[in-house]
Amino acid sequence: MALARIQRSIVSNLVDMGRLAPEQAQRLYESREELSGEAMEQMLSKEFGVTEFIILVAKARACDMAPFNAKAFVVGEKTFEKLDKDFCKEHKVLPLGVVGERLAIAISNPFNTSVATLAQEEAHMKVVVLLALGAEIEEKLKDKQQDRPRSEGFGDVVEALGEEYGDEVRKLDDENLEEESAPIIKLANRIIEDAYYSGGSDIHIEPYETFARVRVRVDGICHEKLRIPPKVATALLARLKVMSNLDIAEKRLPQDGRIVYKQFNRKGLDIDLRVATAPLNHGEGVVMRILDKQKSTLPLTALGFSDENLAKYRDLIVRPYGMILHCGPTGSGKSMTLYSALNEINAPDTVIRTAEDPIEYTLPGLCQMQMHRKIGLTFASALRAFLRQDPDIILVGEIRDSETAQIAIEAALTGHLLFSTLHTNDAPSAIPRLTDMGVEPFMISASLLCVCAQRLMRRVCKNCKQLYTLEGREAELFQTALKWQGEVFRANLHGCPVCGGAGYKGRVGIHELMTVSDELVHGINCKMEAAKLKRIGVRGGMATLHQDSLLKVKQGTTTIVEAISTVPPDMENLDRIRSAATLEQALLE
Repeated sequence: MALARIQRSIVSNLVDMGRLAPEQAQRLYESREELSGEAMEQMLSKEFGVTEFIILVAKARACDMAPFNAKAFVVGEKTFEKLDKDFCKEHKVLPLGVVGERLAIAISNPFNTSVATLAQEEAHMKVVVLLALGAEIEEKLKDKQQDRPRSEGFGDVVEALGEEYGDEVRKLDDENLEEESAPIIKLANRIIEDAYYSGGSDIHIEPYETFARVRVRVDGICHEKLRIPPKVATALLARLKVMSNLDIAEKRLPQDGRIVYKQFNRKGLDIDLRVATAPLNHGEGVVMRILDKQKSTLPLTALGFSDENLAKYRDLIVRPYGMILHCGPTGSGKSMTLYSALNEINAPDTVIRTAEDPIEYTLPGLCQMQMHRKIGLTFASALRAFLRQDPDIILVGEIRDSETAQIAIEAALTGHLLFSTLHTNDAPSAIPRLTDMGVEPFMISASLLCVCAQRLMRRVCKNCKQLYTLEGREAELFQTALKWQGEVFRANLHGCPVCGGAGYKGRVGIHELMTVSDELVHGINCKMEAAKLKRIGVRGGMATLHQDSLLKVKQGTTTIVEAISTVPPDMENLDRIRSAATLEQALLE
């Protein structure tokens, strides 16, 4: 009955708007009992020439809602900050932005009232619901990654090189192996494009005695893509050196370069590659890091921070001065986190300077400087220059030596907010690392705001993940770390087409955020070792990497196998950490 009333109201609104003649309306009134809502909209569109958006306006008025033209909406970096993109896809919701204390969302089905309730619970704030066309909402929710063209494979290139794709190796004519020959150019381009389209982060070309292997790292795991004869590999390496402006004749020393791939393809693929060659026992090898210039930074909410860590981190990055350090191995997501933090606090009244090696993302409003060690432009010299340019916020790509560390500490003590990175295994280890560089403990404690250690774990595929109950040692781990037991997900061994048979798709960050407290300042000034500093941090509310990884398992983001392989539990010594309940007890040990 309610649906019939809405249909009648839609027709009446169209008549009032002058989009429908009275006799057409009468015809619809007579047949409305035989027509579903969708059938009536098709009749309005096809027979009476009423556009979809005009029907939407009439429907919105009938449902006492505001219409929204989703086609004109531009998806930005902060669109999915309050509502996760996967949630939006599942419920066909388009987040439009925050208006005062409410979140505006667009939906296509005005009768599905549960969507607004779910969105309110997910965003932790009240929502305002607008009505938009379903097709336009789905278009805005599409992944740009899915729109990428697929890899063309290597078959035609291998055939052009005269080599079958397999173990059999034939002799090739030297005239076909020049670095500027068409097959070699095509092979180099195809390797780069295949890695990019498959979501790879690094390309490895490794020489062996009878072949060379091409591997691509996707979601942290290396996958073999191709094997080529040594002669082809030599010509391929020469081609890559040409593309990255390296010395072709120099084969005894490592070299570093950069490929601006836009210059070498006509597909509009705007990516850069950081190239590093090295002399190995069977010839030269090369590793190329893919820097996607088309990819924008992610909002902080999409990086995997727990709610508690996110609130702490957001409070720290708006402080007027101090030092924020990020720790972790290469490829642990430190750069993305730093860029996301800078993007959040970037404003017209703030001066931000960055010293990077390399510049991975170009952000509007930031003045970024590329390091060139060969000409003496190092992090230390860049930092000195920045201090004379009236900055509010400084990003130093990495603290590698005592000179950079000393200047960075001084900058944080003299009214600047400084971001940087260190290579340590966990957050407390950053303190002894700085003291090893010659920085006085009292200067560290006076300047440091927080240390954030992080790793990246693979996300379990949402399409094929399997639910199971924790038992045995696994249940013990959760009981020790989180005081929780229940059901978690595991990866499907056979995978599915969505994850390419891997059981995992994408990655998420885990974090160990150690904020400075009075107790920690005392511990730093007393030159405590990293293990004791960790106990102080845990007593202050710090979740360890191991705990945060298990939290992601509990939330259904990843699996316990992935969590344990990323951060082994025996590294944490949780029982010992908890046993030191007070500072006095920690000092007595």
